Amino acid sequence: MSTPNGYQDAMTNPPAMTLTAAAEAKLRELMAQRNIPNYGLRVFVAGGGCSGLQYGMAFEAQPREFDTVVNQNGIRLFIDPTSLMYLSGASIDFVDSLMGGGFKIDNPNAISSCGCGNSFRTRESSTADADAGCGSGCGCH
Repeated sequence: MSTPNGYQDAMTNPPAMTLTAAAEAKLRELMAQRNIPNYGLRVFVAGGGCSGLQYGMAFEAQPREFDTVVNQNGIRLFIDPTSLMYLSGASIDFVDSLMGGGFKIDNPNAISSCGCGNSFRTRESSTADADAGCGSGCGCH
């Protein structure tokens, strides 16, 4: 839970989300390149994608009202209440491979994920679009 100032108390509550060391390093690098060292990373869930829900991320200067703010070693994550329902306990990693790099979310709430890793489904989310495919050629169904 968040404290009255909106920040999570990591001493008494487990963080809503965590970052791996690789994700922390990449976020620091990106914020330095863009000259936005005091910004935070908004992590959100939106409807769509081949599995029904998709992840999104964007840099923002300040959290919004009712956001949960996770501060991990100076990197702030902003999560709105609706997205938190789907992302609680998730971890963000940065993977760099010969096939390309990118952020990957390990979400314990997802019962299935798209092959490209950008879309997922939970027990609570609709399965109506689960077989639609995302058109990215990732082979997701």
